[in-house]
Amino acid sequence: MMAFIRKRGRSYYLVHNVRKNRQVQQIHLACLGDRPRITDEVIKGVAARHPFVQVDWDQLRQKTSRELVKPFENDQHYLRSLLTSIRALNLDIADLQIPFLEFMKDRELAGEILSGLKLLRGTLDVKLNQLKVTKRATDDRRRERTRP
Repeated sequence: MMAFIRKRGRSYYLVHNVRKNRQVQQIHLACLGDRPRITDEVIKGVAARHPFVQVDWDQLRQKTSRELVKPFENDQHYLRSLLTSIRALNLDIADLQIPFLEFMKDRELAGEILSGLKLLRGTLDVKLNQLKVTKRATDDRRRERTRP
C-alpha cells in the first residue's frame, strides 16, 4: 500500500496503512497542518523515521496542489489566517536589523535569512505581477462590455 493524505478536523496528515494480525492500522507519517504541503523537510523526516514505507512523492505533490490546496482559494478562515500571517511577517521583517546580520557568528544562518528574503521578494513580485495582469484583463473586459 502507498502513503496518502487524510484530513482530520482542520488538519491534514500523511498516513500509511499496514496490516497486523489481519487488521489494518494507520501509521501517521507526518502532520501537514491546515494547508497540506509536501516539502523537502517532510520528505526527509518521513524517510528518516519510516525508511521502509514506500511513498510516491511526485504523485502526492500533484494531488495536494490539484485537489487539496485549491479549495483553500475560497476558504475565508484560511484567507483571514493568511492575512494575519502576512501582517506578522511584515512587522518581523521591518524589525529585522540587516546590519546585525553582518556581525552574526552563524554566517550560514545569516546567509539563509538573506536568501529567504530574496526568495520572498521574488515570490511577491510574481504574485503582484499576476494581480496586475488579472486586473488589466478584467478592465479590458469591462471596457469591451461598455463600448457601443
